[in-house]
Amino acid sequence: MAAPEFEIPKFREFPTVPAIVPGAMAHSKPYVANEKVQEGIGLPTKLDDDWQVTHDKVIGKFGELLGKYRSLKVFMDACVHCGSCTDKCHYFIGTNDPKNMPVARQELMRSIYRRYFTMPGKLFPKLVGARDLTKEVLDEWFSYFWQCSECRRCSVFCPYGIDTAEVTMAARHILDSVGYGQKYSNEILGKVNKIGNNLGLPGPALENTLEGLEEDVKDDTGVDVKYPLDVAGAEVLLVTPSADFFAEPHIESLIGYGKVFHAAGISWTLSSYASEAGNFGLFNGDYAMMRKVAMRIREQALELGVKRIVVGECGHAWRVAYAFWNTLTGLGAGGNDPFAVELQKQLDPRYKQPSHICEFTWDLIQQGRLKFDKEANDSRIITFHDSCNVARGSRMGDFAGGQFEIPRNIIRAVANNFVDMAPETIRETTFCCGGGGGVLTDDLIELRVKGAFPRMEALQHVVEHDGVNFMATICAICKAQFSKVLPYYGFNMRLVGGVHQLVSTAIRLGDEQ
Repeated sequence: MAAPEFEIPKFREFPTVPAIVPGAMAHSKPYVANEKVQEGIGLPTKLDDDWQVTHDKVIGKFGELLGKYRSLKVFMDACVHCGSCTDKCHYFIGTNDPKNMPVARQELMRSIYRRYFTMPGKLFPKLVGARDLTKEVLDEWFSYFWQCSECRRCSVFCPYGIDTAEVTMAARHILDSVGYGQKYSNEILGKVNKIGNNLGLPGPALENTLEGLEEDVKDDTGVDVKYPLDVAGAEVLLVTPSADFFAEPHIESLIGYGKVFHAAGISWTLSSYASEAGNFGLFNGDYAMMRKVAMRIREQALELGVKRIVVGECGHAWRVAYAFWNTLTGLGAGGNDPFAVELQKQLDPRYKQPSHICEFTWDLIQQGRLKFDKEANDSRIITFHDSCNVARGSRMGDFAGGQFEIPRNIIRAVANNFVDMAPETIRETTFCCGGGGGVLTDDLIELRVKGAFPRMEALQHVVEHDGVNFMATICAICKAQFSKVLPYYGFNMRLVGGVHQLVSTAIRLGDEQ
């Protein structure tokens, strides 16, 4: 690996509050979406040449969001600058930039709120920390609100429950609405709306990939495990991140999903039209776009006549499915448009709709329908990284904390060697991988590497003390991020993989059962 053009944080003997380095990441900005990208998803193509027009649009959209989402106004008003969140952000810990303190990043937006939407700010702006909106301020928004992964760790420690992710989502939505979009995220939204997945894989390429996968699994196991596509009447529609179709280590989990369905004798299918679980509308704070992407899944569930919908290993996809699909698409009980009613009648009420693949697999394990050779994973000493959107934006199972216990239960069921990382770095206080929330792009590689620092520290500890050589996770972005940044910290990129990669290694198929 070529030497980086930036300094990589050094592991600390004891976690300490970073020394402040003002402006340390002021240079960090993602590429701006060009006119074609913006036009492809129905957004203004660029900033208006007349600054006053852009200024008025920003303030107008800000006011619209304040009126529409009471939570945003509460978050603008509630902060008392207590400092509880300051050292909780992985980006602040890794970059030392004070504007990456959650409270300071919010202040970039809150200062504009005070100036235009509060009486003290209108009358005495300097006394209350209000400032005028300028092009420089908008540029600052574009820089620092794309240095937030919307992981919500800071919100866990906030005594007022301020959700920094919602603030970031609102700022990005405002930027998009005036033609100041981020290239990476908006390109992906264009692909998923046009083709059906974030990678732009057309149906024939997807079909060819799955056929090759069947051949590989047959060669490896001697068993005809199928990876079906667009099969009407299947019991389960599996919606998984498109990275599972070709990228390492993601595809190993897809292989595991297929083996689980095969071993349990449950019919299933993937969809070429809805071949993406991820939903970048969440990252941009655009609920209309989030709904548009999610509706593809509803349409395919209806067309294929499935009884269950299962979501693969993807952190933000599960958050969207768990927290938003019901209200966005009427997938769950409560939707009253004709298609939602039809889908509710079609889906099997005995199962959660949707279900996470970990819930699905754990249920089968508890029923005794899956058998494993745990010794097959004996070469691995495993730890588990809790993905932030699963940990703090969803649940699994029928009990509090199921999103933490169920993946670990599966690991223990298929492997003999498991150890957790430090308790303050996992579960509800887990550190983000550093690549979530729309920053998984190489034009932000410095941010990604530095943002991964707290997780790399926790990993380093169990590697040294427990011999850990495999970090499992259930998020496509985490897998891609860690594969990229692990070598910067001296780890092998293959140290990361999916929970269902472990399942795939140990599961018994065919006569083995």
